[in-house]
Amino acid sequence: EVNAGFFYKNTEERDRLVLSERKFIDDRVQKIVELKRKVCSGDDKDKTFVIINQKGIDPLSLDVLAKEGILALRRAKRRNMERLTLACGGEAMNSVENLTKECLGFAEDVYEHVLGEEKFTFVEGCKNPKSVTVLLKGSTKYILNQLKDALRDGLRSVTNAIEDGCVIPGGGAFEIVAHQALTQYKQQVKGRARLGVQAFAEALLIIPKAIAQNAGHDQQETIVKLQHEYVTSKIPVGIDITTGEAMEPKSLGIYDNYRVKKQLIHSSTSIATNLILVDEILRAGLSSLRPGGQ
Repeated sequence: EVNAGFFYKNTEERDRLVLSERKFIDDRVQKIVELKRKVCSGDDKDKTFVIINQKGIDPLSLDVLAKEGILALRRAKRRNMERLTLACGGEAMNSVENLTKECLGFAEDVYEHVLGEEKFTFVEGCKNPKSVTVLLKGSTKYILNQLKDALRDGLRSVTNAIEDGCVIPGGGAFEIVAHQALTQYKQQVKGRARLGVQAFAEALLIIPKAIAQNAGHDQQETIVKLQHEYVTSKIPVGIDITTGEAMEPKSLGIYDNYRVKKQLIHSSTSIATNLILVDEILRAGLSSLRPGGQ
């Protein structure tokens, strides 16, 4: 980008400057028109042509482009220009001197739509998009914030699943299986360590109990159903929050992230261990900072 100034001494020089500037702009517009005629001809004559500019476009140029059936969008933000290149392909050109067909991107549909009091330009039907936009609509700001949080959580879950290369059956199925495995392992442990294994196994059931309680079902009854179903079928089962019965998470597509479960168990175990190792808790507050405070 170059910032320059022009100076003239009289009106004749000003008129020549205006004519020169107009000719320079018209030549650039004509090159765009020639490329459009070259690309949108023959079997491709039904195709439309769109140009998006980061700077402004004067009214005369807009009129020429409109007569040629070219949709011209001006004053696009830089980050949107970068996203358009990733979405539609093609290249962002700084000059019209080397315009070729290979510089162009592709989109099936480009249109303007009014949402509320704002206008949005939609670019849809890209062949191999590397960048997309998710449009969220809500009646209140609170609902929009909830939608954003849900979308971020969903995208993060998908990212974790791709990076882990595996997933774990959800709906409390993992906790039921882990509880059963620890219960069997407890028989091999001797001494007071057996109590620790039992306590750890019972602590895992907090997750399915919480799911049952949030769904309005009896905790103990639901846990007994799940344990009986798993012992009988040897298939990981979770809680159907609608009926409170056992269901197979895999068949319904209910999964948890591996790294989330791993971090959950590791963090909770570390915190519980640290709390057990605490011999004494010292209470301190603002009163200790006062004169004569205890």
